[in-house]
Amino acid sequence: MAVAVVFPGQGAQRPGMGRELYERSAAARQVFDLASEFSGRSFAALCFESDEETLKRTENAQPALLVTCYAAWQALREAVPEFAPDFVAGHSVGEYPALAASGVWTFEESLHWVEQRAKAMHKLAYQVPGTMAAVLGLPAEQVEAVCAQVQQELGEVVTPTNYNAPGQIVISGTIRAVEVASERLKAAGAKRIVPLAVAGAFHSPIMQPAADLMTEAYREANFQKPIYPFFSTIEVRVLDDPEEIRRVMGQQIARPVRWHQSVEAMHALGVDTFIECGVGDVLSGLIKRIVPTARTLRVVDSKTLDETVTALRGEA
Repeated sequence: MAVAVVFPGQGAQRPGMGRELYERSAAARQVFDLASEFSGRSFAALCFESDEETLKRTENAQPALLVTCYAAWQALREAVPEFAPDFVAGHSVGEYPALAASGVWTFEESLHWVEQRAKAMHKLAYQVPGTMAAVLGLPAEQVEAVCAQVQQELGEVVTPTNYNAPGQIVISGTIRAVEVASERLKAAGAKRIVPLAVAGAFHSPIMQPAADLMTEAYREANFQKPIYPFFSTIEVRVLDDPEEIRRVMGQQIARPVRWHQSVEAMHALGVDTFIECGVGDVLSGLIKRIVPTARTLRVVDSKTLDETVTALRGEA
């Protein structure tokens, strides 16, 4: 059995996330307390007491997800100290807890850099308004072709940016270009187009100024060699060299997330079990669509922690 631990991205956040793990696990509680002490704001209050609108804001959502995801990982490690994953991976901002889990950064370093990333994205999203939409029911090639045509006609950015699962691709771009592309994709046979409640065209070329800011900032960052293999869902391969991780992470927010391709690649490397740490079951659902035979486990509350511990101990 090969196991990958995976961490969800922005959009998975929800009020109350992490509370059960915080109450049950000393290791999870320590992560929340450390984050609050490090940043000067209460992450218990942010994650457990905030409403949906507050948590949706990029500058809140991204650090809150990092803290909750890493707390879930620490709760798992506390429960099964001998467990060592074969890979760690994340979807978009989920790469930050993955980097902390793999030892590339300390948790505090991950929190610092995810807060810098959120600020850069938030600022640029207001300067250059953009949006995103999920396209359901069309193959990637068709979505790519329609976006390329609209981009050429309008002279504005619209491009596929999240390859989530078969028949589920997210496009990003200017508001007008995403609207036009959405109409064309609907006419081309898309089952549904779901506009996403985001303030910017994340993972598209519109984010390049923010990516350049992060690239510059990461010159000061301390990147270590991963303890557990870090599977980049931007590059669709394991990144082992700290300098290469620095380069890829600098450009991450302006490049597409290739989740579909990454899950297939990890499966081809022998992964038959994926453990989703943090909140919800978004990634588990996508994984089942990509590799129907895969086993998906989660660590999001007491019940799922117990189930995952039982599964891992059963394999030992």
